[in-house]
Amino acid sequence: MRKLISFAFAFASFSAIAFTADRHIAFERNNAVYIANLDGTDEKKIADGIFPAISPDGTRVAFNTVEKTSETTYVRHMAVADVATGKVNLFKDVPSENSYYPSWTADGKQILFTTRPHEVWDLAAVNSDGTNFHVLKPGAQNEVTCYSPVWAHDGQSVFCQDMTNIYQIGLDSAVRAQWKISKIVPKGDMSGDGRIDVSSDGKRLLLSIDMGEESGRKDWDGPLPALWAFDLQSQKATRLTPKKLFGWDGV
Repeated sequence: MRKLISFAFAFASFSAIAFTADRHIAFERNNAVYIANLDGTDEKKIADGIFPAISPDGTRVAFNTVEKTSETTYVRHMAVADVATGKVNLFKDVPSENSYYPSWTADGKQILFTTRPHEVWDLAAVNSDGTNFHVLKPGAQNEVTCYSPVWAHDGQSVFCQDMTNIYQIGLDSAVRAQWKISKIVPKGDMSGDGRIDVSSDGKRLLLSIDMGEESGRKDWDGPLPALWAFDLQSQKATRLTPKKLFGWDGV
């Protein structure tokens, strides 16, 4: 499992949305959520959990709690922790015991995530205090799951991917735009863990891409991970990490 969830990314408009006045990062290690300064100092454990996402103002961290209920089953709930006090608000009103991947709106008022209340995964949203749960796009048996959901900058649509295409989906569940990953990035694709993030001006997507390239590392037998920026207006993608450098989970 990839452990670094928020990555201090040095390229212009992708560096700011999770880092505000205090410039904190949130990350996961050994099934626990931590924050630290942007330079890695003053590390502090926030709570037990996985998949942290720091709020735009840096005061809260959304994440997943994990409770082992048997040798093979787990319960995963959404929660938000206050950075200053450490108080955790467990979202008990979300009608599912399997929720993942929180993403904040730019104003910090709502959280987007994936949830599996039945046999398929839904895209859902909830207020940052745990109220007003609602499904944005219900899953369907004949559809591939949408992974890595993230809010558009204006909060009026979301981006996600199904390992073949990247989608922009409106709050009415309608697909506004669709891009084939292999056409955006030749020799590239995305896994279910492939992350999407949105630039602070809303004009570009940051993509975690698995490249069909040789890594040259003896201890690695998978695809080479790379970060790409996709310009929504020009429809052109630019590779940000050099070849042979392993890069993923940018923010």
